[in-house]
Amino acid sequence: MDRKKELKQLYKETPIEAGIYLIKNTENGKLFVGSTRNLKTLNGVKFSLENGGHMNKQLVAEWKQFGKDTFTFEVLEVLKKKDDPYFNEKEELGKLEEKWLEELQPFGGRGYNKQG
Repeated sequence: MDRKKELKQLYKETPIEAGIYLIKNTENGKLFVGSTRNLKTLNGVKFSLENGGHMNKQLVAEWKQFGKDTFTFEVLEVLKKKDDPYFNEKEELGKLEEKWLEELQPFGGRGYNKQG
């Protein structure tokens, strides 16, 4: 099997993990806390910032102003799934995101998130 097929297979076999991620502007220290039901889609977040399609317009503006190399991406926490038929991934992900927003306070001059 060639390397490309091998990598594709490995990608498919990697479990889909939901979680919380952080985008940090290393120039001014501003933070953006986000959540996704598939952490493999973080490249899609980068793509949407590159093309101006990201929902957070302030983040997009500073991405264009400072350049992509100024920003770092980090997974803050992976959602632990429960073997419970009543487990609501979307709801639990929301609670986890709230926890990180509370802890990091990425609002106003400190970040790109809007205070709820």
